[in-house]
Amino acid sequence: MKNSEDEQKEEFLREFGDDYGYKSAPKNIDQLRATEFKRLAGVVYLDHAGATLYSEAQLESVFKDLNSNLYANPHSQSSCSLNTSDRVGEARTQVLDYFNASSREYSVIFTSGATAALKLVGESFPWSSQSCFMYSMENHNSVLGIREYALNQGAAALAVDVEETADYRNSRGANSAIRLFRHHELRRSERGLSKEDPTGNVYNLFAFPSECNFSGTRFNLDLVKLIKEDSHNALEGSTYSRGCWMVLIDAAKGGATEPPDLSKHKADFVVISFYKIFGYPTGLGALIVRNETAKLLKKTYFSGGTVAASVADIDFVKRRAGVEEIFEDGTISYLSIASILHGFRILNTLTMSAISRHTTSLATFVRKTLSAMKHENGTHVCTLYGANSSKVLFEGMGPIVSFNLRRPDGSWFGYREVEKLASLAGIQLRMGCFCNPGACAKYLGLSHSDLLSNFEAGHVCWDDHDVLRGKPTGAVRASFGYMSTFEDASNFVNFIKASFVSLPSRTPGVNTLRGTTISPAIEGIGRANPRLKSISIYPIKSCLGFSVNSWPLTTTGLLHDREWLLRSTSGEILTQKKVPDMCHVTTLIDLDLGILFVESPRCKEKLQIKLKSDFPVGKDEVNIHPQRYEVEVYHDEIDIWFSDAVGRPCTLLRCSGQQGYACSNRNRISRLCRDLETKMNFVNEAQFLLVSEESVNDLNARLRSNVQHQFDGELIQVSTSRFRPNLVVCGGEAYAEDGWRSLRIGKTEFISLGGCNRCQMINLSFQGGKVQRSNEPLATLAEYRRTKGKITFGILLRHDDSTGKHSDAWLHVGEEIRASLA
Repeated sequence: MKNSEDEQKEEFLREFGDDYGYKSAPKNIDQLRATEFKRLAGVVYLDHAGATLYSEAQLESVFKDLNSNLYANPHSQSSCSLNTSDRVGEARTQVLDYFNASSREYSVIFTSGATAALKLVGESFPWSSQSCFMYSMENHNSVLGIREYALNQGAAALAVDVEETADYRNSRGANSAIRLFRHHELRRSERGLSKEDPTGNVYNLFAFPSECNFSGTRFNLDLVKLIKEDSHNALEGSTYSRGCWMVLIDAAKGGATEPPDLSKHKADFVVISFYKIFGYPTGLGALIVRNETAKLLKKTYFSGGTVAASVADIDFVKRRAGVEEIFEDGTISYLSIASILHGFRILNTLTMSAISRHTTSLATFVRKTLSAMKHENGTHVCTLYGANSSKVLFEGMGPIVSFNLRRPDGSWFGYREVEKLASLAGIQLRMGCFCNPGACAKYLGLSHSDLLSNFEAGHVCWDDHDVLRGKPTGAVRASFGYMSTFEDASNFVNFIKASFVSLPSRTPGVNTLRGTTISPAIEGIGRANPRLKSISIYPIKSCLGFSVNSWPLTTTGLLHDREWLLRSTSGEILTQKKVPDMCHVTTLIDLDLGILFVESPRCKEKLQIKLKSDFPVGKDEVNIHPQRYEVEVYHDEIDIWFSDAVGRPCTLLRCSGQQGYACSNRNRISRLCRDLETKMNFVNEAQFLLVSEESVNDLNARLRSNVQHQFDGELIQVSTSRFRPNLVVCGGEAYAEDGWRSLRIGKTEFISLGGCNRCQMINLSFQGGKVQRSNEPLATLAEYRRTKGKITFGILLRHDDSTGKHSDAWLHVGEEIRASLA
């Protein structure tokens, strides 16, 4: 009997069977995955727009090539150097063939990536005060960066929206009507404001992507001809219609599945990165430039390999004549360049036409499935970007599906929640704006005021602030590569349905705190009042702490808790999520001696830091979350010890003061704000974290009940220490703490700030001196502890110091806990 997955695939093949799977290739898609991508077993990889994957056969061919041939610096006339030059020449020819370009018309300049190729255009373009740099709103930051070169030379910069007024199905034809809608002109100098006809030649540059890396929208390549030959009509009589227009295509994304045909669309510049096409090598790209255009570029710097002759002590240099020779500074990455031949060979066996059809079929299936998903109340689950309500637009999209998800009440699921749950399900996606701020603002409906307000509130690229003022700050992106399968697409849409679609018996992400043994609505918290079982202090953020029977309180929480942290030389705050070896650094404070003791298996000597006298060589400031801290810096000997302990250069900082700056009374955003009303050291959200022993026991029971919750065949069980709590209580009911509004431990009052949102850090365990990673216990917690974008376990507390008695307050193990319910 067929299951639903089989039926789903049969339906897919009925619609896309002619396009899916490489039936005419030496290996079909199933054979390709089974033999060339065995490392994808158990993983759904859907970030091919970020970086696609190399095949095993590709790397085997690369290694065989490097092991069989002697390649040397091509700036020589030895036989092995000439052999290298030949291979580099073959690679240039292959790149031109890939874009159907003639070597008589185009040259290939190898760079360190697409970004370096764009930078090369920006710094060598013949800008003048009469020039204009025009670019589509949907462009990568690396393209927008060219704007700096133009503005600094007195030129204008102008963003445009590109729209087609003809039916999209005919938009590739001659009758297509393309219109440019101009945004506000940018200029840093008054030099270019003259209304007189320009003297001499004026060169302008227009840049657009062949495929938007945010939405997957494929741009009409007739734009090239329109801008170059009919700029007057395209710009509707603008002063910038004068002069010579050149066109740049960013093919870093689109080139992976549908490379622009340069025999038809004669752009002046095309930029690519090879890892986005076939995964390996990284750090290598190219600028494909028209030979006539290259003659206009202005190169200032010269280097080894770019000159025919130079004299050291007089102003004399004669540059080489070839385009590549002029612009490829120093020794090119010739081993990587030789390697791209093997990547192209893999693609040629499949053909680019088949790759385009294959990947498009998967993306179209996902778009259609997501667009049809509805909650039980009839509201749509998914908002797709890059395609309007007309289904024919799906035909003009690349293999990217960009979207956000809504709850039944219309509020948004944050993309970080989607990412967290997807990761637990073995699905790799991309979140955010994907370095494309124009497309992000356009599709999400973010105004300039929204963008600036979000930034002023502390939101920056790559942070966790995914919904602000009721609007998403980014999106979820799934993208497909030539080795993607129907099973990848099916697993993904099934994950979305299981995790985010509200059905009559289930409302995901709205309030799924279930399985508790007590309801907050019931008076009381159990048969007896619970007691404080343990107290733990973590002096250095993300290092191991120590437990005590009693400990004093201060205005920041437990005395010396998270009072120190480690910062990398680049300014990054180190945590176990990025530096797991921090789990081996143990700490202990002796209050009588006034010493912090620190040990590490990597260091022979135990480090002793005096609490009152080992300060300092200086002061500094550090920003964490919406907080600015004043910190004190230690001398080099202490920093060297910690650098050895964690295996990377770092410095030890001690908190000496704190200032909140992201939230004001006038403009407070709850998602950005921690508990700014109280003083805190280097904690994430609150002064204290409390965990119940009974809640941990219930979690372990759930882990035992499901055989899937195992790691390398061993049953996963967790202790309270996995959650790094300050306070562990026992003697009540599991999850009773969820309903506490406030509590008294002994004679000390605390206020509950709600549940603690959990991340992947609780999935790290330390066995046999090694760090082990799994999906547990977070995956199990997600099944029953997920609410409004958070997976909570334990509660956050603030010391209620309204009595002003913090100076002599202590906590003691064994003290009774009395709680008031919410």
